[in-house]
Amino acid sequence: MTLLAHVRYCDEILVQTDLLGALVKDADLTGRVPTCPDWNLRELVVHVGGAHRWAGEIIRRRAADAIPDDQVPDTSGPAGGGADALAEWLAAGAAATVDALREAGPDTEVWTWGWERRTAFWARRMAHETAVHRADAALAAGTAYEVAPGLAADTITEWLQIVAFAQTQGDPEAAELRGGGRSLHLHATDVPGAEWLIEFGEDGFTWRHAHGKATVALRGPLTELMLAFNRRQKPDEGGLEVLGDRGLLDFWLERSSFG
Repeated sequence: MTLLAHVRYCDEILVQTDLLGALVKDADLTGRVPTCPDWNLRELVVHVGGAHRWAGEIIRRRAADAIPDDQVPDTSGPAGGGADALAEWLAAGAAATVDALREAGPDTEVWTWGWERRTAFWARRMAHETAVHRADAALAAGTAYEVAPGLAADTITEWLQIVAFAQTQGDPEAAELRGGGRSLHLHATDVPGAEWLIEFGEDGFTWRHAHGKATVALRGPLTELMLAFNRRQKPDEGGLEVLGDRGLLDFWLERSSFG
């Protein structure tokens, strides 16, 4: 599985935002989000719209350093107007950020918090940020959720890169993801080639796209696999199957976080 093209990530930001906006129009904005328990649905959407605007401001300014939140305009959502106004505000921020990403192209140098300093990072990050939080909203609203295979697979890959980066930055939970002789295999049963093998070493973990026998395997439909790996559902939900040492899978899920 390979990275998607810059134009595809830009398109997906808009697609995922439109789907999130449509969901919001029919949902209770005051309802809590089980997978993000500190937020209700409105707060979740404002977080996504604020993230779009923050990334867009970094790109437009060609910022060499992080931009403080209070220097990014219009991040608190519409003052009123209910769900329709919230969806319109969300769409406007995504569209402005995608315009900035398309104008800049993938290789313009900008500040990021991650392992590469170019606009391609933000196109990919905002596509996945929106897709995963759309899953949060769908779970909160009790509606079905599906995502295109290429995007779902790359969400898993990006999350592995984020956790690996967190380990290099001294994140205390990610630092515990070590210990030789153990491995974790992710296997999407409905998309050929969508497999990941995570191997634990004494100094950390490595991963690669591969099929192989592991200490524990998590297998099932790709969308469900993505949700479980992003800690949006339990590993034994959605038709997923755990084979082998469930404790090692839980060990990973409990520690694969950043920030």
